[in-house]
Amino acid sequence: MLNKEFLRFLVAGGIAAGANFGSRFIFSTFLDYAPAVFFAYLVGMLVAFTLMRGHVFKAQGGAMAAQVGKFIGVNVLAVLQTLAISLLLARWLLPSLGIVDHAEALAHLTGVLVPVVTSYFGHKFLTFR
Repeated sequence: MLNKEFLRFLVAGGIAAGANFGSRFIFSTFLDYAPAVFFAYLVGMLVAFTLMRGHVFKAQGGAMAAQVGKFIGVNVLAVLQTLAISLLLARWLLPSLGIVDHAEALAHLTGVLVPVVTSYFGHKFLTFR
């Protein structure tokens, strides 16, 4: 699974996350925190879409409007997956295994990592097909 395309996907995601994080500081110079986070998230999504379309999946030939809609859909599912996994692990599975120290951090980390794989396949076979 660690083929070149997946590695490019990871790099693109990292760059997009950096753009999200970094742009929040710029937005915070003239916006309150919550709107700054929101607009920074949009910057990250724009960077991710651009990199994935042009450099990861090389899908410049497809209809952009359809790709944008599918991209948003895959990412909405990823957010829901992150939330579900994080809550399931933090509130049920980890405590039932006796893991209480840092349970929320471990659950959230797992919740963030799992959609990396599912999003890759979603974008590969749906968004940029």
